[in-house]
Amino acid sequence: MSPPPQRILIIRLSAIGDIIMASGLIPALRSLYPEAHIAWLAEDAQAELLQHNPRLDRVHLLPRRHWRSLRKSGEHLALTREIRGFVRSLRDEHFDLVIDLQGLLKSGIWSWLSGARRRIGLGSREGSQWLMTEVIPREMDDPRIGKEYRDLAVRLGATETSFMMDIAVPDEARQRATRLPEEAGLRDNYAVLAPFTTRPQKHWFDERWAELARRISPRLRPVMLGGPGDRERAARISEMAGGTVINLVGETSLTECAAMIDQARLLVGVDTGLTHLGLAMNTPTLALFGSTAPYLDTTRENSRVFYVPRECSPCHRRPTCGGEFSCMRAHTVESVLESILQIIPKS
Repeated sequence: MSPPPQRILIIRLSAIGDIIMASGLIPALRSLYPEAHIAWLAEDAQAELLQHNPRLDRVHLLPRRHWRSLRKSGEHLALTREIRGFVRSLRDEHFDLVIDLQGLLKSGIWSWLSGARRRIGLGSREGSQWLMTEVIPREMDDPRIGKEYRDLAVRLGATETSFMMDIAVPDEARQRATRLPEEAGLRDNYAVLAPFTTRPQKHWFDERWAELARRISPRLRPVMLGGPGDRERAARISEMAGGTVINLVGETSLTECAAMIDQARLLVGVDTGLTHLGLAMNTPTLALFGSTAPYLDTTRENSRVFYVPRECSPCHRRPTCGGEFSCMRAHTVESVLESILQIIPKS
C-alpha cells in the first residue's frame, strides 16, 4: 500500500462556476489528508474565490492574461523566461499527487510539468490522458450539483458528507458588501438577480427580468450583480424595470459578490457562476436552466432548479431553435414567482 500523499496540487484553471462546484474537494481532501500540503492552480482571473480559504495552503496563480499580452506584443524572450520560472516554481513544491479536474490539454500540460509522480485526470481528453498516470471518468448520471467532483472525492476515499462547496470570504469583502446595500437604503432585505452568461441560449429575457424585478420589489429590493462586460445589458434591464433595481453590475469583486449573496434573502439566476455561488453560500436560490442543465438537484432544501426539458434540450453549445430559445421562454414570470414562494417564507 502506497503512503498517503504529503503534497497535493488541484488543477482547475477556470471557469468560475466549475471552480465553485469543485471547491467541495477542498474539505474532502482535507478530511482524508489532514496534515498534507494542499494547493490549487488557477488562472489569476478566478483565483480570488480560493485565495482566502484557510483549508488551502497555497493558491498558485497562472498569469495567462499577462502571458497573452507578452505574446501579442512580441516579447517572446520575456514570455519564455516567465514560463520557465513558473515551471521551476511548481517543481520546487515537490508535489507527489496532482489532480487535474479540467481534463483538457491546457491543464494536463501543467499536471505533467509539475513533476508529480502520480497524476490523476478527471475525464481527460484532447491528448491530456497520455500525460496522466490515472484517468477517472466523469460521473454524468448523478443529478446533484458538482456530480463529477463529488464522485472523484468518493473514489479517492472521502465520505459523501465531506464534500461541501467551500468558498471563504475575507472580512474586507464582507464589510464592503454590508456598506453597499446600506448606501442604497437596504439592510439584508434584498434579492440578488444574476441574469448574465457568455452564451445567449442560456439567457432569460430582459423584459422578463425587468417584470420580475418590479413584481418582487415591494417585498424584496432586487440587486443585480455581474461583471464589467455585462454593464450594457444591465443598464437596459434596469431602465426597463423602472428604477426598482439596484444595479451593481461591474462594481463588485467576486468575493464581494459572494458576501452580498451570503447576506441576500434570495437569488434568482441562470446557469452562471453567481447562481452556483448562491448554492455554495446556502442562500435560497432559484436556478433557471434551459439549453444546459449542469445539475437538477441543488442538495439544498431552500433551493430549486427550474427546468422544462424539450426534445432538443439540453443542446449546450448547439441550439437548433433558430434563436427562439423556447426552453428558456417556458419560464414565465408567473411560474418563477410561484417557485420563489416555495423557497422563501411567505411572511
